[in-house]
Amino acid sequence: MPIPEITNLQFFILSALIDGELSGRILREKLAEQGHKKSAPAFYQFMARLEEAGLVNGRYDQKIVDGQIIKERIYSITGHGARAWEGYRDFAISHGRLGLQGA
Repeated sequence: MPIPEITNLQFFILSALIDGELSGRILREKLAEQGHKKSAPAFYQFMARLEEAGLVNGRYDQKIVDGQIIKERIYSITGHGARAWEGYRDFAISHGRLGLQGA
């Protein structure tokens, strides 16, 4: 079985998205719970790279909060991302290394 093409951190993000779309804010909270604290700019640069790689899709959602329009980035996994997630999962299971939550 070949070595997966994604990193542990990318696998974690894809795992969080495998059941449906999530906002960037929620994804950052999930990362922080696992001890991966990224600044907002670093996080969104990381997510932009996942989008460029075709692993996730991102879109903006507008909300009105206290009379102000707030734009929030919403992410979903792509078919390519799901296949990369499955490949990583299968590799990790076969090597007894699947210790990440959300998998």
